[in-house]
Amino acid sequence: MKNYNRMIILSVILYIVIAGISGYFILNSDTKNNYAYRIESQRIMAELTDVSSIDNIDIHQYEYIQDVEFLNKTDDKNKIESFYAENHNSKMQIIPFYQNQELLGYVKFVYELPRLNIYNIFLLIQISLLILEVFILLVLFYLKKKLVQPFWRLQELPLQLSKGHFKGTLKEEKSQYLGKFMWGMGQLKDSLDISQKRQLELMKEKKKMLLSLSHDIKTPLNLIKLYGKALEENIYESHEARDNAIVQIGQKATEIEKYVNEIMASTREDILDIQINNQDFYLQDLINNVLSIYREQCQLRQINLTVEKYENKLLKGDIERGQEVLENIFENAFKYGDGREIKISFYEEDYCQLIHIFNTGSSVSDNEFNHLFESFFRGSNSVKEQGNGLGLYICREIMAKMDGAIFAIKHDDGMSFVLVFR
Repeated sequence: MKNYNRMIILSVILYIVIAGISGYFILNSDTKNNYAYRIESQRIMAELTDVSSIDNIDIHQYEYIQDVEFLNKTDDKNKIESFYAENHNSKMQIIPFYQNQELLGYVKFVYELPRLNIYNIFLLIQISLLILEVFILLVLFYLKKKLVQPFWRLQELPLQLSKGHFKGTLKEEKSQYLGKFMWGMGQLKDSLDISQKRQLELMKEKKKMLLSLSHDIKTPLNLIKLYGKALEENIYESHEARDNAIVQIGQKATEIEKYVNEIMASTREDILDIQINNQDFYLQDLINNVLSIYREQCQLRQINLTVEKYENKLLKGDIERGQEVLENIFENAFKYGDGREIKISFYEEDYCQLIHIFNTGSSVSDNEFNHLFESFFRGSNSVKEQGNGLGLYICREIMAKMDGAIFAIKHDDGMSFVLVFR
């Protein structure tokens, strides 16, 4: 902000300097540099043949010469004084007149040059410079209010967000330039605040769940240890008792395995370690693999499945992982769509192959739409459906590792997901 204020002060100083310099040169300029009258006087001298020809000069044909007088070298003192007398309204030029290399006298040319009003020019230029400076200042102050100050208020926001400070509100701007930007930054801050709260709640729930599962595991684990020790020390006398202990060990081991699976399902470390084998594959192979599974399912569910025509392009990525992404989108369409239609279309953009999957049904809210690809996020329409909120998160991670992308589009009558393959 200080640098911007210095720029405003600099513009004022520059205006003062330019106005001063221009005014100095204008006020000190003189029309004496205009020597057009000399051309006319030289023409007259060239036409003079003798002293008597001076009286025959037609003054009206000249623009600057007003009068021509002759002073004989033998004239008396009074004529000489009158000859050299100056006229305040005009200027004069005196040239010696020779004939046959003999000085006969002097010719006086009285001339007058058209003078511009220097002070009017000075005022005109100064007023023009002042108007220009006022305009520049208005532009600078306008930019300061509409652009510089709003950005100045945002200078601490990135640092606050990086430190996890999401509280507080941003002042809304009515500026046509930054209104939407400030609103978007406010939405970003609120979204990060909500996401942070959700993550904290998730960590608490996971901790509670892990403590609960750890406690539950201890019971079957202790029983396995008891049965194992009993078998090791040959405490059981009959074969039936030993066989029953072995069966109990197997059952308890199965119970522990169930708890372990629950723990693994509640974590996402396996998601972050998704292995991708990027190589070339054909688009038709990917689509055929998916349709071989879901075309029949759509028929059983009486869903109208439409697959538009496409060119069999060569794509880069992991065909199995790409199939996993498409299967996840189909499963979401079955869960959250209205069961009327699923449509797959294809198009190219910026040298990328795009696969567009649309399904009819009710759309999510704007707030939920912004969190679709977050881990463990489930929308309000998923209350009655099983799931852990990881499907779209996994899809995003897979597409990113294949140098592609996935994004969603809201429609009035449904939802679309677009896969981008390079």
